[in-house]
Amino acid sequence: MSGAIPELCCGRGMRIYRIVWLIALAGLLASCAGTLPRDVLPRELTDGAAVVDLPEVRFWGDEKSRALDLSLSSRVDQALVSGRAAGVAAGKPATLSYLALSGGGSDGAFGAGLLVGWTEHRTRPTFEIVTGVSTGALMAPFAFLGPEYDPQIKEIYTTLSTKQLVSYQVFSGLFGGDALADSSPLAKHIARFVDAKLLAAIAAEHRKGRRLFVATTNIDAERPVIWDMGAIAQSTTPKSLEIFRNVLLASASIPGAFPPVRIRVKAGGREFEELHVDGGITSQVFFLPFEALLYRYTDRKIAKRQLSRRLFVIRNTKVTPEWQAVQDKTLPIVERSLSTLIKSQGVGDLYKLYLEAQLQQMDFNYGAIPADFSMKSTEFFDLEYMNALFVRGYELGRQGYVWQKHPPGMSGRIAHDR
Repeated sequence: MSGAIPELCCGRGMRIYRIVWLIALAGLLASCAGTLPRDVLPRELTDGAAVVDLPEVRFWGDEKSRALDLSLSSRVDQALVSGRAAGVAAGKPATLSYLALSGGGSDGAFGAGLLVGWTEHRTRPTFEIVTGVSTGALMAPFAFLGPEYDPQIKEIYTTLSTKQLVSYQVFSGLFGGDALADSSPLAKHIARFVDAKLLAAIAAEHRKGRRLFVATTNIDAERPVIWDMGAIAQSTTPKSLEIFRNVLLASASIPGAFPPVRIRVKAGGREFEELHVDGGITSQVFFLPFEALLYRYTDRKIAKRQLSRRLFVIRNTKVTPEWQAVQDKTLPIVERSLSTLIKSQGVGDLYKLYLEAQLQQMDFNYGAIPADFSMKSTEFFDLEYMNALFVRGYELGRQGYVWQKHPPGMSGRIAHDR
């Protein structure tokens, strides 16, 4: 449930991911390559591919798209028809809020606790748009639906252990398989929490003009894919619930640790299969592409006047450097380098979101695991660690969380606010 192998094993004592990366670095798996046992979508058809029976429910996360424009522009009519626009415009000056949830594996317990504590502080807003990647994707549907679903968020991040979520298949994974662990236990828990009732609730909010987006990575194309989960939820296709669950599973499927998720698509009059993996491979946290300026204006139409807009980003890990004596050996050096790379990528994503917020004329706010939280986990999903982290996030949220206004290393003097 993270952006990469080191974060999946946020039990820093676990070393199984070293095997994965050692194999990748040495090229051992390449010798097992043969005919791909799937109908691979040809490169020339990639841009025109659509999910079978579900057109216009996704778009590339690195470019402007018609599907995104349609999703954002349709918010105005939906808000007006539902009567929600009148509620936004009435009373106090209008403020619209957005939420972006990052990857981080079991470190997602921090974001979960922060959300629940935020509810207790009675200042948590209803978010117009919620985005999630990896572990953030798993909590995003519940955060989107609001405080009523806080018990589910808490249960996911304080009661599910490694044994309940991970089933190892190391031997087959090393000799021609697609992963070192079977994701079926995780898929079963996703199915338990994401049922027809939850799907209907998300569809209802989507029809009011609110939006829920989740990111995966198309590993063939090496590109991020953003899924309009509300559009999937309101679809009448019998497979909408299955596809919704599969997208969540894909966003949390760390390559090498969990198998990629196959998405059936149609292009050129034929059906093919795409491989989708952890959205954190291409972005640790995301909002919307720079080109999606349209929603600034649709928001104003919904509110029927000028309004203020806020972006909240929860980075489910630490953003500060952590000193550690590294052994002068290949595997520890690779391990440390990868974890540093992921942390740096995440900080870079915060800078990108900050710039997006400035372009969109939004107030920027981010939170991350405090630097002084020193407890270490000892396995993939260490319940003692996750509960402690949840409590820390909860207390910070309950007391009134102090959000950071600029990315790490940037001062207000350097920031360009408009």
